[in-house]
Amino acid sequence: MKKIIVGIGIGIIAGGVLWAAVFYWKNLRGSGPAILPPVENIKDIFEEGRMPFTLSSGFSISLFADGLSGARVIVFDAFGNMWVSRTSEGVISLVELNESGKATHTSNVFRNLQKPHGLAFDPDDPQILYFAEEDTISRVRIYSEGSPEKIADLPSGGGHSTRTIRFGPDGRLYVSIGSSCNVCNEKDDRRAKIFSMNKDGSDFKEYARGLRNAVFFDWSPFDGRMWATEMGRDELGDNIPPDEINIIIEGANYGWPICYGKNIHDTEFDKNTYIRNPCMEPFESPSRIDLQAHSAPLGLAFVPQSADWPEEYKNDLIVAYHGSWNRTEPTGYKLVRIVFDPAGKFSEVTDFITGWLTKDNAALGRPVDVVIRPNGDMFVSDDKAGVIYRIRHKQ
Repeated sequence: MKKIIVGIGIGIIAGGVLWAAVFYWKNLRGSGPAILPPVENIKDIFEEGRMPFTLSSGFSISLFADGLSGARVIVFDAFGNMWVSRTSEGVISLVELNESGKATHTSNVFRNLQKPHGLAFDPDDPQILYFAEEDTISRVRIYSEGSPEKIADLPSGGGHSTRTIRFGPDGRLYVSIGSSCNVCNEKDDRRAKIFSMNKDGSDFKEYARGLRNAVFFDWSPFDGRMWATEMGRDELGDNIPPDEINIIIEGANYGWPICYGKNIHDTEFDKNTYIRNPCMEPFESPSRIDLQAHSAPLGLAFVPQSADWPEEYKNDLIVAYHGSWNRTEPTGYKLVRIVFDPAGKFSEVTDFITGWLTKDNAALGRPVDVVIRPNGDMFVSDDKAGVIYRIRHKQ
């Protein structure tokens, strides 16, 4: 009997080891850059005069602010100061700038928050800051003793927890709510969608659906349409499905969980039989631009006409690739330029800044948000290195 028990124990242990090995092989190969600490302190690198990044010709990068672990969304107030959500730390920080535009002081203004992410200023009253936690949207008058006022409740728990907010050209507030899972049929009808509402949270209504995790979005100043980055599902291999950039149209369905990319049917998940192809227009909307799978596209910003950049960059889109966590060969960890021709048609994707991923497949950081000021100064947050970078075109 004792031998049998010992044998069973060994079998259980062996089974556990085998399961762990299979899980690692399927899901965690190449995860080091995402889950391990930075291999070097980026501040030390800059202070020593080393340049870890390769930039497009004519551009320079500098360290604008540090000590901001978990830095995600960046917004600027009417005084020119920067506000940064630090999701993993539960705080929203204020980075004060002097007249020359240099960061002089950082303070954690709002604390003990539930995964704060989205930030947006009221376009009609720029002293009012809206911020989104995982389960709520609130607003508060900055530089005052006022307390935040909750205007909306959001679904929480499971899966994607970031809530991004932004005011649209129509004056309404928009919020992106990611899925609760990798791929599933949602029980909460508010997941995997973008909603819009009035400034006080009233008239909360669906804008678009079928968006697994459209973490960042913005309106093009050139065509007036909403553009969003979208992360495809995992566990279909290194190169499927593509990550996406979409033009978001009111009432459209972008396919998740049963469709991806250019209206490709996810038969691995959806085993149903259909009379017609479930992934086709006008029922489902295809991606606008397919990106390398597992790049994890996040922040995006259009290069404004007022920017002091070369003319060929105007109207193009800069996108931050946060980087893969479950791809055999890590990918992403860079900024890319989405190039459009003079007619506004997509042309190509080219590297803009690389170097967060080292030659040894280790990570110095992970870029998140991208903000381009009217004069062309570009700011990029890095939640892994805990810093903000400033990129400029050299004259």
